[in-house]
Amino acid sequence: MSTSFDPSGLHTELFIDGAWQKAASGATFAVENPATHEVIAHVADGGPEEARAAIEAAGRAQAEWAKSTPRQRADILRRAFELVIANTDRLASIMTAEMGKPLAEAKGEVAYGAEMLRWFSEEAVRIGGDQATSVDG
Repeated sequence: MSTSFDPSGLHTELFIDGAWQKAASGATFAVENPATHEVIAHVADGGPEEARAAIEAAGRAQAEWAKSTPRQRADILRRAFELVIANTDRLASIMTAEMGKPLAEAKGEVAYGAEMLRWFSEEAVRIGGDQATSVDG
């Protein structure tokens, strides 16, 4: 039985430190469509070495992120929202193929996730919380 999922252009490597890469061991694992049991992709099977590299890269990225202004952060999150919305059909088809989720439900889930990005992009420029002044001395 065949699926309508088109895996062309789908990255199956690990994304670490801004680059796609295979697992150091070369290992992969199969991703099956649960409805048809058809293998839809073989993806990189990262191990401890890749996990450490990803954690170190995230630490470096966080240090740079901390230097950015609230407006810069908002713009990045807003752009992420726009990209998710622009790719709704593709993202939903991936979810449907790998989870067996109905396409309409997958599209709703993509939209929900995108709205989180939009909300946080708007919150990034707001300063919230309570401040208390301390007494002199």
